[in-house]
Amino acid sequence: MDIDLSPQLPKKVYGANGGSYYAWSPSDLPMLHQGNIGAAKLALNKNAFALPRYSDSSKVAYVLQGSGVAGIVLPESEEKVVAIKKGDALALPFGVVTWWYNKEETELVVLFLGDTSKAHKAGEFTDFFLTGSNGIFTGFSTEFVGRAWDLEESHVKTLVGKQPAKGIVQLEGNISLPDPKPEHRNGMALNCEEAPLDVDIKGGGRVVVLNTKNLPLVGEVGLGADLVRLDGRAMCSPGFSCDSALQVTYIVRGSGRVQVVGVDGRRVLETTVKAGNLFIVPRFFVVSKIADPDGLEWFSIITTPNPIFTHLAGSSSVWKALSPSVLQAAFNVDPEVEQLFRSKRTADAIFFPPPN
Repeated sequence: MDIDLSPQLPKKVYGANGGSYYAWSPSDLPMLHQGNIGAAKLALNKNAFALPRYSDSSKVAYVLQGSGVAGIVLPESEEKVVAIKKGDALALPFGVVTWWYNKEETELVVLFLGDTSKAHKAGEFTDFFLTGSNGIFTGFSTEFVGRAWDLEESHVKTLVGKQPAKGIVQLEGNISLPDPKPEHRNGMALNCEEAPLDVDIKGGGRVVVLNTKNLPLVGEVGLGADLVRLDGRAMCSPGFSCDSALQVTYIVRGSGRVQVVGVDGRRVLETTVKAGNLFIVPRFFVVSKIADPDGLEWFSIITTPNPIFTHLAGSSSVWKALSPSVLQAAFNVDPEVEQLFRSKRTADAIFFPPPN
């Protein structure tokens, strides 16, 4: 596979004083186009309001920083007003209308990763805004809008033309958006930093997996996700997705080294990643990471709602399942070397603490 897998930072698409919307472009990260994956990031300052919109892609949203409010309207359903904070993950199926608001001093930053296989452009999200200078109804004539809303022409012109902003607006005056309701979080959001751990290796790392059990809506989105926190100088076992899924990884915090090996044992990526980088591991390629001393944290989506991984180290690895004679023949080694190999990494782990 001759394709550039280098990690990339996003570029600003639009924004002003209220905040900005960033996206990763397939021209900079070709695997987005090839894998039909979209990636974007929304950053809102205090009192910034991201106007209601829907997208041509299903997504998983992950709150990287701050706290705020998300409005979510599923097709033919009532509005859910959800309090969101750092670590929250939300599954956003096709057809969902969302708005986002930050009333705190700390910038609210939300990451979006999703499937663009049915999008207008492979590897890119296209948002359709309900209001604003590029809102849907700016394209209809006042006659059509007036008949649809049963309003006089003067009122239509006010409603459609009064909002000059595009995408994000800084709220001023006496506008008070609805308060979030605790019960609206049920089934809509899961905090990955507070959820029960699926993997917890002392001195190694921790994993929370987002799937149809703890957030059923990911089944509609068709994506799984996980939050992985690797301790300083620890290693994540080499492994691959054995159900033909792509893995899209955003580095949340820290830094570390990554190697990816593909067809014919060829190393296709060796690099250092840091916070803000996005990179994609192709189907069946093997990836491993080693954290720098400050640790490494990443959020990934996997293009299946219930991913299955095969690890190539540790007691649960495929090596431990193979017969000794098979390993001797495969490696072309004598029994003593095979026994030495088999005796190592007896712990059932996917994270390995640093050597003593």
